[in-house]
This record gives sequence, C-alpha cells and structure tokens, in this order.
Amino acid sequence: MAPFLSKRDLNFQLFEVLSSADLPTRARFAGQSRADYEDILGLAYTVAERHFLPHAREADLNEPHVEGGKVRLVPGAQQAVKAFREAGFLSAHHDEELGGLQLPWVIMQAVMAHFQAANISTSGYPFLTIGNANLQREFASAEQQQKYMLPMLEGRWFGTMALSEPQAGSGLADITTSATPLGDGTYSVRGSKMWISGGEHELSENIVHLVLARVKGAPAGVKGISLFIVPRYRVNPDGSPGESNNVVLAGLNHKMGYRGTTNTLLNFGEGGDSIGELVGEAGRGLAYMFHMMNEARIGVGMGAVMLGYAGYLASLEYARERRQGRPATDRNPESQPVPIIGHADVRRLLLRQKTFVEGGLALGLYASSLVDDLTTGPEDRRSDTGLLLDLLTPIVKSWPSKYSQEALSDAIQVLGGAGYTRDYPVEQLYRDNRLNPIHEGTEGIQGNDLLGRKLTQAGGRGLEVLLGQIQADLAASEGLEGVSEIRAALTTALAQNGKAIHTILSKAPELGPDLFLANANSALEMLGHTVIGWMWLRQANAAVRALTNARASDTDFYRGKLHAARFFAVYELPKVKAHADLLAAADRTTFDMQEEWF
Repeated sequence: MAPFLSKRDLNFQLFEVLSSADLPTRARFAGQSRADYEDILGLAYTVAERHFLPHAREADLNEPHVEGGKVRLVPGAQQAVKAFREAGFLSAHHDEELGGLQLPWVIMQAVMAHFQAANISTSGYPFLTIGNANLQREFASAEQQQKYMLPMLEGRWFGTMALSEPQAGSGLADITTSATPLGDGTYSVRGSKMWISGGEHELSENIVHLVLARVKGAPAGVKGISLFIVPRYRVNPDGSPGESNNVVLAGLNHKMGYRGTTNTLLNFGEGGDSIGELVGEAGRGLAYMFHMMNEARIGVGMGAVMLGYAGYLASLEYARERRQGRPATDRNPESQPVPIIGHADVRRLLLRQKTFVEGGLALGLYASSLVDDLTTGPEDRRSDTGLLLDLLTPIVKSWPSKYSQEALSDAIQVLGGAGYTRDYPVEQLYRDNRLNPIHEGTEGIQGNDLLGRKLTQAGGRGLEVLLGQIQADLAASEGLEGVSEIRAALTTALAQNGKAIHTILSKAPELGPDLFLANANSALEMLGHTVIGWMWLRQANAAVRALTNARASDTDFYRGKLHAARFFAVYELPKVKAHADLLAAADRTTFDMQEEWF
C-alpha cells in the first residue's frame, strides 16, 4: 500500500518553513511544545492509517444507500469516526474548559490533513462537524452552545451546513426556505436544501443542521437571510435526542467522487414543523455563515492538496518499481528495462506533481497559521492579518482544487494504462478531487471575490500586506545559494501582477462591473501562481539554510526542495504573464461572445 502522506514534508512545512514550534510562547498555547505537536501528528497518522485508509476503496465502491428507512454506510465509516472521536480531535482546538487541548489551528489543520489524504469521504463528517461547532462558538448563545455545540465536541452529535437549494444553487440571494415565528422564541423552518453533505446518516445520535432561511417580511436578497439551528431530532429537557423534527430525506445524490459521504436533498417541515432556533440577529445569517464557509474554503483547499499528495506518492512509488523501456543510449534489446523514473518525461510529470502539491500544502498551512495570528498574534498586526487572510482565501480554495487535479492527471499518466484501473488508487483520487473546484464556490465565484472585493477591500490594504510579506522573503533570500531562479522568476511575476492590477483597477469606472469582472479568472490564476511561487521561495530559503548542517539522511530531501523550486520558476511562473496581459487589457473575448454563436 502506497504511503498517503509525507511525515517529513509536513514537519518541514510546520517547523522549518513556518515557526510553529514558537507558538507555545503565546499565552493560549503555554505549556505546549513541538514534541507535543509531533506526538499529536503521530496519533493522527496512526488513526488515519488504521481506521480511515482501509475502507476508502470500499466506501467508493459501496455508496450510501437507504435500507429500512435509514441511510447505510460501510461499517468502516462508523469505526473510523469512533476512533477520531476517541482521539479527541473533534474538540482539540477548543478551550480546555470545553474538553479541548487549545491546539493551534495550524496544528489542527495538519491533523486533518492525515484524514483527508487517507479517506476524504469519511473525513467529511468530522470536517463539517468541526466547522459547525466553530460557528456556534462564535455566534450562538450560551444556551445554544450548551444544548447543541457541546454534544458535537463530544462527538455524540454531528453537524452540517444547509445553504443551497435546488432552484438557487450558489445564488444564495434567491433562496426561498422560510422561517415562521412560533411565539415562543423558536421558528418553524420550511423548505428544501440540496447538495447537503452529511445530511442523513446513523453515525451519530443527532445531526445539527445550520440552515439559511427567511423570516416572513424580510427584505429580498442576502440582507433578508437569517441563520437557524435545526436539529434532526428535537432535544429533550435533559439534553437527549427526542422525537423527529420533521427533517426528511427526499433523496441521495450520487456524485463521481466523495462517494462515501452522504449527499442529500432534505425537506424541512415535511409532515410537521421543523423547529429551529435563530442564531444571533435576524438578517445576518449570511455574514455568520461566511465564518463557516471561509473556514471550509481553506479546508477544501487542504483536502484537494492531500488528494493530490496521495496521488503523487502513489505514482512516485509506481515509477520506482515499474520497469519499462531503456535509455536512448542503450540499443541492446537484451538489456533489462529500467524503472520508468529513469525517463526524463516521467520525472517531469513527477516534478510537476511535487511542485503543485507541496506548494499547495505550504499555502494551506500558511493560511491556517494566519488564523492563529488573528487571535493570538501581536494585536497591532491583527487587522492586517485579517485582510491578508481574506485576500488569500479564494486562492487557498481554488488554486489547489484546480492544480491538484492537474497533478492527479499526471499521476494517472505516470501509471499509464494501470492508472485508469481500480487496482490503483489514483483514478479514485482523481474523481474525488474533481468535486473540489465546485465545493464552497466555483472558480468563477472565487475569481469575482478576489478581483471584485478582496483586492480593493480597505483601500487595497490586503494586497499591500501581501506584497510586503513577499518582498520580505525576497530580501531574506539575497545571497543564498541555489535560489536564484525562483527569486528572479518571482520578482518578475510580482512586477507583472502589480502592473496588471493597477491597470485593471484604473479602468474599472469606464468598464462597468460586468466587463471589469470578465477576466476575473485571469486575476485568480495570475495571483495564485505568484503566491505559490512565493511559497516555493519560502521553502527554498528554508532548505538552503538547513543544508548547511543537515544530516546525510536529510540532504536529498532539501536538494529535492531546491530543485522543485527551480522547476516551478522555469516551468510555471512564466505563465503569469499571459494572465497579466489579459487582465490589464480588459480583454473582451469572453464578454463579447454571443449566446447564439455557440
């Protein structure tokens, strides 16, 4: 069985590129240590390897189905979430008074990376539950937290986010689910929600749905949306699950990937009232839900990275073992075929995968470290940290989703005909990841968010902070041997970014909103590739410094980092210019295409 995660790279990213070992100097993490973090990561690897990985293929081949009125999953899923719960991971980042360990968020995301790589489908259940509980911790009342959040942290109840509707999809302004006051502070929630992951199962005693709905008389559009807690089962006075809350499974969706995660159409209020409780203030539901959505966007990016990473490791192992062909200089037909990793084009495919997945991992963990900085970092920097995280979030979500798919395509190519069979994991990983460009907003949505909001937010301060951080790492690379290519390519890309962004923003008033956003995807691609180039510069800087006193067993690892950085500089960063040119020119090609011409 191929490895599903590189412990060595994860440690490098956390403790040599990032300064995660220094987090215990902050008051919230006092008493913790790098050794503690490594022990926790070791536990995550063990649980993922023993309980998540073994049923990943079985869950793909045996999708959730309804039997006797209940949704049935493969037995391994129940065993896996039980092991996850018993390891304490559902509450690990929460306060000690809530049963948590007060783990830094970056360590928690590194923990989750193990389960995403081993079995993305089953990891979805705790992933959603953690996000649901985090939102409640931020916005729900103390009574609601006691009633709904604590059972989730204990792993007895699981959670979902119920946003989309069949007729609205990502257009949340058009949702029609209603919430009618019942006179006792609760509401009757009625409507249908589509594509709800984890919406029905028997993995937990109860399921807590976070539902977007409109109170009667609320204004149209997003300003009229409120957020409600609607449990699958009503809650008895003693806190135990009670009678049905009339949340009815109308059907299961069957997707090309993530097949082990139930994906549902739910009818709220079918056969009686689905009683819900308002979270926070009426009309602020979307603002509250974005807390979970933005967290989920980073999580989706990390999930995409880990699927790509698992595929990379599988294809690397195959390339080292599979013998086929001979070097061009060997004309002897009786000589032994060589491992295919000896062929330059196979090494190209492997290098491309390596740069995409290790660059994406660096970005996901960096963004996660910013979440820690928002609450525990220097107070005078928190505003800038928030703006930087806002700016990076659409990139963190979309870039790995797209380029892990390219990596997985390359992994299939490395395996050749075997790559398309179920005898090897890469075809399933490819199907699983294909959902991530859609999850939590398409590339188009992320591009519009980046160009239409994030680049101009707070007068463009987020971009200033990003450029300042990149410039600081460029300055830190001066004089380091082995980083010249990535340094020069990133410097060029930065200049191209600056010119294109300045030009398109200056043209915005004359273009109008629709034409201004016509090339938002190019903004996403341009800045995304540049940010990944920055991540590779950071890794190269760390590798060069480490090589000075590296153990012999680590030398190849660091040299591999430097060579991958060079590959990204030579093969990938030149692509920035094409997107910068399209953006700066406000190219009208897609905008002017008429429906009748297709």
